[in-house]
Order: sequence, then structure tokens, then C-alpha cells
Amino acid sequence: MKLPINIDRIKGFLAEDEGAALFDSAIKAANFGPILEIGSYCGKSTVYLGTAAKETGNTVFAVDHHRGSEEHQIGEGYFDESLFDAQRQKVDTFGEFRDTLSQAKLEDTVVPIVAPTKVAAKHWRTPLGLVFIDGGHSMEAALNDYRCWTPHLVTGGYLLIHDIFPDPKDGGRPPFEIFELAKASGQFELITMVNTLGIMRRL
Repeated sequence: MKLPINIDRIKGFLAEDEGAALFDSAIKAANFGPILEIGSYCGKSTVYLGTAAKETGNTVFAVDHHRGSEEHQIGEGYFDESLFDAQRQKVDTFGEFRDTLSQAKLEDTVVPIVAPTKVAAKHWRTPLGLVFIDGGHSMEAALNDYRCWTPHLVTGGYLLIHDIFPDPKDGGRPPFEIFELAKASGQFELITMVNTLGIMRRL
């Protein structure tokens, strides 16, 4: 795996082994359909997915409202002043995200969808080969992501969920809860865990 950009320079919260697992899953997903990413932030995970998609002639649809998750807001633990639009008094990561796509030469492979997940999914009809959930970490946001997008995943397609922490002391619970929901549904089989990334396949 050779990435087109120095991945360490991109803001984000993805470990290197998780990124490699994203890439490998995206390569395999090319046989099933396009890729959908929920929660792009500044594009670190998008580069892994997009590079694999470019190699296989696939497409990544990247869904993010680019106003930051709960933890990115003023006064929260992951607030980044450089991503704050002082004029509008809102977090705005879209400019940084577009810069990442441009530098990685992925503008012909990645299609940004700047909208909340429920809005983006409302009229969605395209079957998907991979769904990567890394959006908001509230229970409502995580459930929306799971319920809106997994119905579009084809048989054999991949469901990846990031930030799974079985121990509540290590991190927020909603990604873990939807991971457990997917396992209990009987619709998915667990392939492996890579750090906090759960990789499943649709039955």
C-alpha cells in the first residue's frame, strides 16, 4: 500500500493499522459496489479508502456535514481552533477536507456529500459494497448512521465501524452499541477487529 500523501500531516483520529485495514477492505469491496464513508473530518480515512478505490476503479461517497461532531465543538476535548470559522461561529472542516483530496489527487475518485446522514440517505438508491461508520458518537447519531446506510449494503459487502471500545472507561459507547446491534441482527458476520475498528461482512 503506497499512499499519495503524507498521512501523518492530515488531522484525524485513525491509527495506522486501522488505516491499512480500511485500505484492504476497500480493495475487496470493489467486487461488490461503491464505498460509502460516514464521517470524513479532514480526510485521513478518506485517503485510505480513496487510494484503494482509485486502484480498483471504484468510487467513494464521503458523507459529512463538516460542522464537527459533539467532541469537536468549543469547550469540548477535541476542539481545534484552526478548524473554527469565526465569521459564522461554527466548526468547518470542509476546506481542509477538499485540500486533502486535492493533494492526494483523489478528486476524481471521492464524491463529497456535505449533509447530515439522514438527509443524504433519504433518496439513496445505489447498492453499496462497503459502509464505513465513523460519524457522530452520540447514540442518536450512531443509530442514524447504522439504520440509514446498512440496508444499502449488498450481500458479501463490508461493514466497518470505528471507535469500538468494549470498556466504557476507554471511550464512548455508541459505536460499540451499534457494533453489538449488527452482530445480534444475524445479518453480519464478524471478520476481525483491528485496534478499535470492527470489520464485518453482510450475510
